[in-house]
Amino acid sequence: METSYKSVESSNIIISELMLPSHTNFSGKIHGGYILSLLDQIAFACASKFSGHYCVTASVDTVDFLAPIEVGELVTMKASVNYTGKTSMIIGIRVEAENIQTGKVKHCNSSYFTMVAKDSNGNNTAVPGLILKTDNDVRRFYNCIKMISNKKEKQNHEETFDYKSEEAINNLSQYHVKVER
Repeated sequence: METSYKSVESSNIIISELMLPSHTNFSGKIHGGYILSLLDQIAFACASKFSGHYCVTASVDTVDFLAPIEVGELVTMKASVNYTGKTSMIIGIRVEAENIQTGKVKHCNSSYFTMVAKDSNGNNTAVPGLILKTDNDVRRFYNCIKMISNKKEKQNHEETFDYKSEEAINNLSQYHVKVER
């Protein structure tokens, strides 16, 4: 089977939504859970558009809340495929909020979702390869390779680390914890 390729720009999705009082948390800011829901929606749309298949969220790799979002601000989310594997894609999402009265825009969130393409039977299916046209495309692709490597390293560390050893228990004294076993 011959691999097809698509450009990063062919995956681009932009959505904007006005933040309403019904989206707030108890402190009057836009609820992070609401933003997470929107992030998942745009990641799905981006991955499905790029792959041509129904896609599911395999993992939410990074969600960095950088600035609070206020009621009345226009939130714009920009998503693109930053990395492709055989059946998976890493979607990068940038969230900006604009005060529609002053025009001031702030970067509020950066997120990375791993999405997997599914065929009509629910099995993983191949996705197109990625054409990297710009320095930004290459930078983002390499950042994803590093992210995947760090994720694997962390999983391997968790599998082999002996948290019950005397050394591990004694090492906890440097943290704000009390061990009672």
